[in-house]
Amino acid sequence: MTDFLQDHPHGVILALDEMSLYFQATLSRVWSPVGQTPVVKVHPGRECTHFYGALNLRDGREVALPVQETTSEMTANFLMILLLLFPSPILLLLDRAPWHFGEVTDLIEQTERLQVMYFPPGLPSLESPGTRLGTCP
Repeated sequence: MTDFLQDHPHGVILALDEMSLYFQATLSRVWSPVGQTPVVKVHPGRECTHFYGALNLRDGREVALPVQETTSEMTANFLMILLLLFPSPILLLLDRAPWHFGEVTDLIEQTERLQVMYFPPGLPSLESPGTRLGTCP
């Protein structure tokens, strides 16, 4: 990372990741008029939406967009948006999610001002239960 900043003093360092937000209702107490039972609509499925986000590690600015799915095509599209938003050289920090390869690798190879640093592989023995993101049905 130091080499990148020496070569590109005005470069941008972005950490990119995704998240899934599930729309599931939970039971709780609510106020309602006496004698009227409140109605809470619950979808029987597991609806969700995904978000791509990038954090500029130099100034703290964030970019986030909702998407229908996390795929290499969607990741490449998000990277193209980041390239439009940040005209300086970009050092991109990525984990090793499957959708960070394929079309993403092609885009990285074709774009001179985009450099990538992958986080080291995770250690499953160090993961706490429930930390893995699932996929929407």
